[in-house]
Amino acid sequence: MANRTDPLAKSIRGTNPQNLVEKILRSKIYQNTYWKEQCFGLTAETLVDKAMEIDHLGGTFGGSRKPTPFMCLVLKMLQIQPDKEIVVEFIKNSEYKYVRALGAFYLRLTGTDVDVYRYLEPLYNDYRKLRLKANDGKFILTHVDEFIDDLLTKDYSCDIALPRIKKRWTIETIGSLEPRRSALEDDFEEEEEKDEDEQLDDALEPMDNDKNYSRARSPTRDKDSYRKRDAYRYRDRDYERDRGRGRDRDRDRDRDRHRQRDDKDYGRERDRDRDREGRETERRDRDRGRRRSHSRSRSRSRDRKDREGDDRRRRHRSSASPKRRGDEPEDIRDEPKKKKEKKATKDDGTDHPDPEIAAANKLRASLGLKPLRV
Repeated sequence: MANRTDPLAKSIRGTNPQNLVEKILRSKIYQNTYWKEQCFGLTAETLVDKAMEIDHLGGTFGGSRKPTPFMCLVLKMLQIQPDKEIVVEFIKNSEYKYVRALGAFYLRLTGTDVDVYRYLEPLYNDYRKLRLKANDGKFILTHVDEFIDDLLTKDYSCDIALPRIKKRWTIETIGSLEPRRSALEDDFEEEEEKDEDEQLDDALEPMDNDKNYSRARSPTRDKDSYRKRDAYRYRDRDYERDRGRGRDRDRDRDRDRHRQRDDKDYGRERDRDRDREGRETERRDRDRGRRRSHSRSRSRSRDRKDREGDDRRRRHRSSASPKRRGDEPEDIRDEPKKKKEKKATKDDGTDHPDPEIAAANKLRASLGLKPLRV
């Protein structure tokens, strides 16, 4: 029951006001001892006393991500949903800066875009210091105007995702919000008025001096007029010198710009020439390779043709018709007879190594008998 939202509370942005805080952070706040002891039974009237006791800002800290008292009070305000007048009084409270920060944070979560810009932008003029507890538990020094700037420009603050709001210029174009007027504009206007008055006085002094020229003039007045005239002259001279320096500076800047542009163009042309040379060398290598392959193929075809011609000649010689017997020479025709005669002599046995057997074979040959076979 202690963690439930007030039944009379209105839904904000179509949801329960406590849902503007993430569920994990909300559950950690419910389990925190500060929430259980100090925030139990608080109302819109008694909440101010607890807010005055706050001495630092922050979301969660430490290894277990404990919530700060500031965040516990923010969730308590979302739970009880105080009236808009009470929140505005929190923001306008100039004595307690942490009460002002608490009201600004609550209005950033629940207020409309116009109310956020209308009530938070005046706090840019508050430069008081604030202590912010970081995630590691250490304190960081900040200021009220920095805290307000984070609420208006960033999406996260104190470990809570802030609702999106429209840009200021869009609200100004609709007409719902007037253009922002800085608190320093009055001082600037006063300074401008003083400068204009001084310029008018300086312009009227020469006219008065011309009218009183015929009158008797004191030496001190002449000295003052000369000093003013010299001051104007020196100022004009300084102005002309500064103007000439500015022109020289502009001229040098233009020269450097043209030089850089020429260097870029030269670099591009050089890269283009390198690419062109690379393409030409590749084309030459490709043509040289083609010529080599073509010459190799031609030599191979020539060798193949020579081999085929040799084969044809060999076949032609082997397939040629034999010569006639009458055309052969006599040595060739007498060879068979000689062979027969040798064979006959060998068959007679007269050439036997044993002389007796050879004589017997010769006698037998004369008688027509077969030779002896030993």
